[in-house]
Amino acid sequence: MTLEPVAVNPGPNLFDLNQAALRQYFADMEEKPFRAEQVMKWLYHQGVADFDGMTNLSKKLRERLAGEARFETPVIVSEQVSADGVRKWLMQVDDANRIETVYISEPNRGTLCVSSQAGCALNCAFCATGKQGYGRNLSAAEIIGQVWQANKRLGCFEGEAPMARPISNVVLMGMGEPLLNVDNVLRAVELMTDTLGFGLANKRVTLSTAGVVPGIVKLTQRNKISLAVSLHAATDALRDKLVPINRTYPLRALLPACRAYSEASGHPVTFEYVMLNQVNDSAGDARTLAALLKGLPAKVNLIPFNPFPGADFTRSPAPVIDRFRDLLMQSDIITITRKTRGDDIAAACGQLTGQVAPRARRLRIPRKSPTRNLCQTPNGVEQHG
Repeated sequence: MTLEPVAVNPGPNLFDLNQAALRQYFADMEEKPFRAEQVMKWLYHQGVADFDGMTNLSKKLRERLAGEARFETPVIVSEQVSADGVRKWLMQVDDANRIETVYISEPNRGTLCVSSQAGCALNCAFCATGKQGYGRNLSAAEIIGQVWQANKRLGCFEGEAPMARPISNVVLMGMGEPLLNVDNVLRAVELMTDTLGFGLANKRVTLSTAGVVPGIVKLTQRNKISLAVSLHAATDALRDKLVPINRTYPLRALLPACRAYSEASGHPVTFEYVMLNQVNDSAGDARTLAALLKGLPAKVNLIPFNPFPGADFTRSPAPVIDRFRDLLMQSDIITITRKTRGDDIAAACGQLTGQVAPRARRLRIPRKSPTRNLCQTPNGVEQHG
């Protein structure tokens, strides 16, 4: 079952509102704020996105809401299921853009990988998403709507019979750079973790960034979910080529921001490192990475490169990946190699594409120099307004 778009309604999309905003919405209607609790339970616990079905609201209020507000999420266009059970949904967000969302079932968890943008502006060299350009930011409703649609498709709402392991973890590792859409992302995260929303523990929601330092600072101040950083190189010279945003926020700015986040959240930062054959996978690269992360509360997640049409790289051989992992472990850095899942349906890390209508002008990336003495916290991390 999918939620079809409704006719254009000038009122708010209630999927866009966190608990505080929804309470204010009802207060502005001169309704009791506890109506927000009732609506959220219908939406996020029962999976009901139809005012007529919200039977503990008065008929008069339901009729008023139907005329003044709406429920809209991305619409599932197609579903693919890989040989290993990974599910990938293509979801329509507007007439020009479609995104991809991936569900991965494991023995002890169900993980949903959601997108935060249609396309991506960062153009990382090893990622199919960046190669297709940037369309636009997703709204909070379009982000949380992916979680809602996945739960509906899997039958995971109260009273339903799940067809798969319920979603226990959400990772913002799909299409786009979450911290270039930070306000919408954080509003969606609030709905993921709110007990009236999907009720996930903070540590079970992971945001992956290519290294947008002002966004990490903002995240440090506002939320304590798990943080993953797409590192992929241990020197600025190589990272400039693989992850171009490093030219704006080099390692000397990124690593202090990661340390501050770990201290604030009480959890180590996960550093993701894609293994590219004869590019970043030598023993010397491993030793340089170990030195870079020394003393930082960190885990390393090694990701075997997942090919896509037009890619300029190949995957490091398994023995090379094993040697890289062992060298990091010898330096007391917790390191795991991510198991490749869903690559037969292009659902693995770095393979998501969807359908994106790139803008003529790419997304503006904040470019305050990390070398300037702007406004620094006691730990040296810059504050950006």
